[in-house]
Amino acid sequence: MKIDKKIIKELNEYLEEFNLTEIEIADKDTKIKVSKNMGSNINQPIVDKYNSITEKNISEINQIIKNGIEVTSPIIGTAYHAPEPGAKKFVEVGKKIKKGDTIMIVEAMKTMNHVPSSSDGVVKEICVDDGQPVEFGQTLIILE
Repeated sequence: MKIDKKIIKELNEYLEEFNLTEIEIADKDTKIKVSKNMGSNINQPIVDKYNSITEKNISEINQIIKNGIEVTSPIIGTAYHAPEPGAKKFVEVGKKIKKGDTIMIVEAMKTMNHVPSSSDGVVKEICVDDGQPVEFGQTLIILE
């Protein structure tokens, strides 16, 4: 399958029009996901690098677009930035963290699950709001 640049441009326009950070469409065996990093747009050379989209290279494309290390949610639940309301947040943009540091809590079935960082880095972006529901594998933060 060849990438239809018109679809990607159209999805990118929807990102801007509806103030979204990510949009995804799926059709039978094809899945296209377009994400934007605040402050940068999708680079055309990234799209041109791939002649076809497969399950394997979708995550690679997303990783290149986001340009960082993603720390994802290990479970479905509600994400919290601090251990309790009004307390200091676990992470802030620009903060250096080490592998294993708690980056967020994801509550599932009244159980508070501390989510550790999967690597060392500096917090580039916090991708979910405090109290926002999250899915398994959803990006919580991006590290540089």
